[in-house]
Amino acid sequence: MTDLAEPDRITGAPHPRETQVLFGQDAAIADFLTAWNTGRLHSGWMLTGPRGVGKATLAWKIARFLLSQRQTDAGGLFGDPPPVTALDVAPDNPDARLIDAGSHPGLFVLRRVPNKDGTALQQDITVAALRGHDDGDNRLKQFLQMSGTDGGQRVVIIDAADEMNVTVANSILKLLEEPPARTTFMLIAHQPSRLLPTIRSRCRVLRCKPLSPQDLGAALLQAGHDTAASEALATLSAGSAGDALRLLTQDGLQTYAQIIGLLTSLPQMDRTAAIKLAEGCTGRANEARFALTLDLVDRFLGRAARAGLMGEPVTQGAPGEARLLARLSPHDAAARAWADVQQTATARARHGRAVNLDPAALILDMLFSIERTAQATVAR
Repeated sequence: MTDLAEPDRITGAPHPRETQVLFGQDAAIADFLTAWNTGRLHSGWMLTGPRGVGKATLAWKIARFLLSQRQTDAGGLFGDPPPVTALDVAPDNPDARLIDAGSHPGLFVLRRVPNKDGTALQQDITVAALRGHDDGDNRLKQFLQMSGTDGGQRVVIIDAADEMNVTVANSILKLLEEPPARTTFMLIAHQPSRLLPTIRSRCRVLRCKPLSPQDLGAALLQAGHDTAASEALATLSAGSAGDALRLLTQDGLQTYAQIIGLLTSLPQMDRTAAIKLAEGCTGRANEARFALTLDLVDRFLGRAARAGLMGEPVTQGAPGEARLLARLSPHDAAARAWADVQQTATARARHGRAVNLDPAALILDMLFSIERTAQATVAR
């Protein structure tokens, strides 16, 4: 059986349950604590925002906070307790230690599981995630039936909720419609629009925003990467610590610089250099590089579209990029052309990747689409 990484762990970073400090999400934390302090704790919470900005870390912090609470009578000899101003829980707290060990009886984590062969993770959260490896009874149902015996909270984290298949989504919907007592559901959603509208309507939203360059640098340092949030890194990651880590651990900055160097000769592209870039994405050993290259070309197209509307960007992802974007996308008509090619070429490439077409051919197809668009926009 292949030793698979946890599906909710970002390569090069600690797991969200292990992350000590959450940077850049003070507003979301304040929204949750307001609900807690006013006694209006919702049973369902949807944590939204781009990938890699701290949604999972926030969910685990909330879980640690809730599970460390104990049901008490309101008021008392000294009146109501003071409002809570932070989610912090002492590391030696018994509940915190159980969570860190992955053995807290009041926490259930629903996420993708390995396939039956154990060779890869399933693409979606299926009923196998509810039943466990033995294909037995619904483990989540059993967990909820045992809930509340000690007067404490129970927490269910779903990471990511937009990966649930229809069967699992309907099971969660029923629980949100009739939530068990003192149980909180934390749904992490990268693309909330993929969820059933009825699920969205039963959850209160906590919005996590992209990180500032300062918060991004602090998050990277906490993850063990002693690097300043350089202009290129901050630009290409768009405020996502997860994307920044991916760029750092997979030579993403160098790959993007290679792409910009290739496109600098537009409207005529260096065919030899294009083929070299594409062939570097072939083979099983280069699957991560292929996926990253697709994403970086897509990022370039998006930046080209914005440049036509907003002018030359003030930051750049590689030397010479700002001048290249200003030349290729000088007006709003060019912006529309680049937006169109981003939508069509990227969709074509991702479909081809899903059906295992030749990676080099897919990369070249995107590059040639860029060349044709450049020949049209620069000639105007």
